[in-house]
Amino acid sequence: MMNDVIAYKEGALVIDTQTAAASSKTYEDKILFDNSKDALEVIRHSCAHLMAQAIKALYKDAQFFVGPVIEDGFYYDFRVNEKIGDADLKEIEKKMAELATAKLPIEKIYTTKTAVIKRFEHDNLKQEVLLRIPDGEVSIYKQGDFEDLCRGPHVPNTKYLRFFKLIKVAGAYLGGDEKREMLTRIYGIAFADKESLKDYITMIEEAKKRDHRKIGNELKLFTFDDEVGAGLPIWLPNGGKLRSKLEQLLFKAHRKRGYLPVRGPELLKSDAWKISGHYQNYGENMYFTVIDESEYGIKPMNCLGHIKVFQSEVRSYRDLPLKFFEYGVVHRHEKSGVLHGLFRVREFTQDDAHIFCTPDQIKENVIEILSFVDSIMKTFGFKYEMEISTRPEKSIGDEKYWEAATEGLKNALDENGIHYGIDEGGGAFYGPKIDIKITDALKRKWQCGTIQVDFNLPERFDISYIDANNEHARPVMLHRAILGSFERFIGILIEHTSGEFPFFLAPTQAVIIPISDAHLAYAKTLANELMAEEIDVEVSSKNESLNKRIRNAETMRVPMILVIGDAEVEGQSVAVRDRRERTQYNLTKEALISKMKEKLSEVHF
Repeated sequence: MMNDVIAYKEGALVIDTQTAAASSKTYEDKILFDNSKDALEVIRHSCAHLMAQAIKALYKDAQFFVGPVIEDGFYYDFRVNEKIGDADLKEIEKKMAELATAKLPIEKIYTTKTAVIKRFEHDNLKQEVLLRIPDGEVSIYKQGDFEDLCRGPHVPNTKYLRFFKLIKVAGAYLGGDEKREMLTRIYGIAFADKESLKDYITMIEEAKKRDHRKIGNELKLFTFDDEVGAGLPIWLPNGGKLRSKLEQLLFKAHRKRGYLPVRGPELLKSDAWKISGHYQNYGENMYFTVIDESEYGIKPMNCLGHIKVFQSEVRSYRDLPLKFFEYGVVHRHEKSGVLHGLFRVREFTQDDAHIFCTPDQIKENVIEILSFVDSIMKTFGFKYEMEISTRPEKSIGDEKYWEAATEGLKNALDENGIHYGIDEGGGAFYGPKIDIKITDALKRKWQCGTIQVDFNLPERFDISYIDANNEHARPVMLHRAILGSFERFIGILIEHTSGEFPFFLAPTQAVIIPISDAHLAYAKTLANELMAEEIDVEVSSKNESLNKRIRNAETMRVPMILVIGDAEVEGQSVAVRDRRERTQYNLTKEALISKMKEKLSEVHF
């Protein structure tokens, strides 16, 4: 079956074999049954329907809302009178396997919206779906005794749906509206072959072990509190130390590259957000309050503050490019159903920067940012890729500005020989962007940083500089974040490293363990000398056994454990257990300090 034709492609449009058979056209671009991106989209969409068919067979009262393909698989939202939990997934999988083995042909039926309204008149979830569909021709897919409203595409037969796994059960508000009823959602994954599915399941199991929420709790990095509110992380001392180290390293890297530190307010009058277009285009994601009878918006991004910094004095072309950066705290109204540890929160801090430059400086500054990105990603051992996101439907500004900005980004990537994808319509409402997607140790892709070219906000705020002819000219604004947010990046880093942070970033870089009280004085002296060299060290002198104190340090993933006994005190040395190098050795105090300073210098951005 591998390499059977399961669909066709015409431009960006995927056409299933059912549609192709009903058409008089000939489609040359074939999609074969394999693990290509296009093929998996068809397989997974079809597998969502297979799951729905199995659920319907097991739970006769089940009613279905939508079942789309997502980046890592598929899901279906449905209503059922019984409570379904993770323990029930095996039974659903068993029924899905039966239906796949039955080799049921999948039929596409064309009908009208009016007929479908009648057909599903007793199913209010289907009526909800129909509200989102324009009048005219619609399609239904039928396999065996199951049918569902869907535009496709689907594989021609259930025999292509043998290698799947249901991942988890969750709740989902109807249509994503928190005021509507809660439906049941089941997530799944599917592949064209057994080996790919097996590899994915192995990755999932490893991901559970690396879950940043689990490790964050074990290492006492951060927490959440219902009394504080969902999506509002609380950084504990260990997390505070880790984050502070990252911030300091990045601060130095920015200053070395000519960026100037600034800080804007965390709330601005709504008038400013109306000028920028955020009020009209992004308002549903913002928080608002009233002060002295004036409405203010809590900032969801830092660009307006940086515009005001630019406007604070007259600027000359000789001043450009001007690079402002800020660790800006922002707030966004994320729905409770999408909140997830540090990955999706309502308050977060961006490593944000804005570069004001002339149009002919765009390329050189984007190239410089790309170099900055590369140095950071290599330091943390991340592979990464780029994607250009173009003008979305909901946007502002003249088309010529969008074309110029998009072309500027493409030229910068092309000149550096960087391969990139295109995300049509994925840009910010004020400009196109480069999205930086990193790949972690489990080969998962994460959206982090972004580079955006913006002609629109300078125009809307009427900012200018004095050019060489002593006339006012309009600068271009480059929006740039490399990590994206400290929260999300640290969450990714936790899972990437499994909590085994590089030495320069570890919350506690060494634990000194004196064997007895007789060795405590030397331990404290050594600790003070190490801290003077900016090495984060703790002395473990609790009334516990030596082995337990060593185990505790290992549990906290401390890179170096320094044991001190009689011989070490006498020789002014330490017995080292190096967790990262997985070795044990003895060093003089001077050699230890030298080695640790060397480890601290492993940062190259």
